[in-house]
Amino acid sequence: MDGIGKLFTGMRASATGLSAERIRIDVIAKNLANAETTRTPSGGPYRRQVVHFEPLLRRLEDGTKEAAGVRVTRVADDMVTPLERVFDPHHPDADADGYVTMPNVNATREMADLITAMRAYEANLSAQEAYVRMAERALRLAQ
Repeated sequence: MDGIGKLFTGMRASATGLSAERIRIDVIAKNLANAETTRTPSGGPYRRQVVHFEPLLRRLEDGTKEAAGVRVTRVADDMVTPLERVFDPHHPDADADGYVTMPNVNATREMADLITAMRAYEANLSAQEAYVRMAERALRLAQ
């Protein structure tokens, strides 16, 4: 692969990272917005959602594979983190014992995840901008 092809491969990899992190940021925002939702249309409290990534691989001429970016494979409910039970007998969703089952959303954890996602997004954006600057320099040199 020539230099220009490698440049565009890097740009595509950064673009996939931007897209994946944007989805992650949106899911975190949804989790925070539903941190107190005790009743969903499907019944029961809101369950925190998590984003699952996997690398995008491309096959080289010699048959080996190299990373070419990342993609979101799915957004799924977090079934590992337990739902919290809070005693509030006046809540409309309280059970017979006065306990309300709350979402498994921890605002501190979500904010930490949001910071991580934003930093990853910014890193991909910086890489994308660097690729654009390199392409502009290459075009100037070719003139």
